Amino acid sequence: MQFALGFLLLLGYLTVLVSLHELGHFLVAKKFGFKIEAYFIGFGPKLWSTTRGETEYGVKAIPGGGYVKIAGMNPYEEVAEADLPRAYGSKPIWQRALVIFCGPGVHFLIAVLIFGSWVFFFGDPSLPPQPVVASVEQTLHGATSPAKLAGLQPGDRIVGIGDLTNPTAEQLSTYVTAHVGQPVDYRIERQGTTLTVTMTPVAERDQNGKVVKGRIGIFLGPTYPGVFKAVTQGGWWLWYSADASVHSVGHVFGPSGVSRLYDSLVHGAPRDLNGGTSVVGVGQQTGALVFQGAWGTLLELMGFITVFIGLVNLVPLPPFDGGHLALLVIEKVRGKAVDYRRVIPVAAVVIGFLVVFVLATVVLDIVQPLPGP
Repeated sequence: MQFALGFLLLLGYLTVLVSLHELGHFLVAKKFGFKIEAYFIGFGPKLWSTTRGETEYGVKAIPGGGYVKIAGMNPYEEVAEADLPRAYGSKPIWQRALVIFCGPGVHFLIAVLIFGSWVFFFGDPSLPPQPVVASVEQTLHGATSPAKLAGLQPGDRIVGIGDLTNPTAEQLSTYVTAHVGQPVDYRIERQGTTLTVTMTPVAERDQNGKVVKGRIGIFLGPTYPGVFKAVTQGGWWLWYSADASVHSVGHVFGPSGVSRLYDSLVHGAPRDLNGGTSVVGVGQQTGALVFQGAWGTLLELMGFITVFIGLVNLVPLPPFDGGHLALLVIEKVRGKAVDYRRVIPVAAVVIGFLVVFVLATVVLDIVQPLPGP
């Protein structure tokens, strides 16, 4: 039940994501006057279609994919003479490049919205926390924590400590560490009432016995930015996730990643927690998060997935969008058109690798699933 729900949610999201990806290609191609022959969501047998103007719109049986068919992009199909001025190869290189890029480019816009929503509704872990109690530890070093003894509760706001008023989280931490072993007065705001409690910070020590931090046994709540700040932080998280995804693409699909996948599949070696997984594995994680009610973590996961897929699409190999962009660069440098039929074998090899890779990860996700989130 958990996996089925997670898989269906993931499949639904990926279908929407692919639809928007293809819509990015579609809208820009329309803007520049390309002849668009078809816009389909899914692959395989046709379930439904309708023709509006010169374009056929429809849905096919296998979800999770889609395509926009532009006249002239298939090197094995003839273009009617009347359509040649609007064919893919007849348009300026910069227009073709923009049409290609705006597919994966949509992923990054969506990711900013997802990450922005995440930090707006659930707080931003990259920002300093607020001096609001998120949770209270029952014990510290085997004894009842000072916060538990003082009766602190989640939601309490620390509005003063010693001679400090409205301290930041950093000021609070510094003051507590400087007063380890000494009774300290805390002013707590709870439901409109200010209380004063006294707590004695406990030392956290390193392996040499040196005091590195003072603790009273609380975790502070995250910072909830406003709408504008949330959007800008969404952009920051896009950059962070893109950087992580670039390294992840190399880690997952590089020789070491493939080797680890082979060892896990053939020899039963423990799985690489940062290695490849399939929609089955991600569906398992999604279902677990839903059943835990971890909606913030689920949004974060969707943001990373969105960025990762967008970057994979920009890998400079056919049949990815990045492969088309690479061919346009070659055409620009050479000063003449590239014969797309010559790159079909490369695309076939890439597709073959992906099919084997996906099947291998599906099998692993079934027989040796990744641990829960």
